[in-house]
Amino acid sequence: MKRSTRRRLVQGVLYAVLAALLLALVLAADWADIKTQFFASAGWTSWDSWGPLITVGAKNTIIYTVIAFAFGLLLALVLALMKLSPLGPYRWLATIYVEFFRGLPALLVIIFMAFGIPIAFQWTPPGGTVGAGLLALVMVGAAYMAETLRAGIQAVPKGQTEAARSLGMSSGRTTVTVVLPQAFRIVIPPLTNEFVLLIKDTALLSVIGMQVGEREVTTVARDFFSSGPTAGTATSLVQAAALYLVITIPLTQLVAWLERRQRRTR
Repeated sequence: MKRSTRRRLVQGVLYAVLAALLLALVLAADWADIKTQFFASAGWTSWDSWGPLITVGAKNTIIYTVIAFAFGLLLALVLALMKLSPLGPYRWLATIYVEFFRGLPALLVIIFMAFGIPIAFQWTPPGGTVGAGLLALVMVGAAYMAETLRAGIQAVPKGQTEAARSLGMSSGRTTVTVVLPQAFRIVIPPLTNEFVLLIKDTALLSVIGMQVGEREVTTVARDFFSSGPTAGTATSLVQAAALYLVITIPLTQLVAWLERRQRRTR
């Protein structure tokens, strides 16, 4: 048997196995129960259900993500420059910070900032528990973005720096006007991916308790799960998942497009 024929036969068998598994899943599912539990009409057709998810949950999710990303990026830039500093103590401090917060679960940092810090120091971050949660997301996100920025800065050809210095530019001016613009252009795709991760991480804020107007998508869905138009069913959770997909899928496609564009320009 020819190799190409054998390959087509194996592929046909794999397709048949996959089709059989899907068919078995469809036949075994209780579609009436699925419709009742996940697609209750009171949730999918009522503004009483969609309204708070969109006007409160989705709005706050985007606001929290933008705040965490903006401040996290600023802190990440400082950390990246510290890691590339010729001064040892700066490199050590930045390395300790990055490794520490990359090694901790974001949920643990959120709980610690929202409850541990106020208890230990009798001080609450600005914005109350929500502000504490956002500060935790900033701290964790900065640790990841710092490594991304450091890699982007190191990816800028050294000839660019040497050319700028030969023109009489200072080291600081070279970094700001020559190196950083090129580095940011390189790291746009991974930074966009980090933005998507932050969108999903805002769901972790649901553990710290929020006022009605401060709730993000997951908190609104959880509240509706226990008391609301679709109480007792998982419909609100499916609606929340749909909202997250509506927000994140265009961004992930943007990341893929940016990566393809970068490959073509190399």
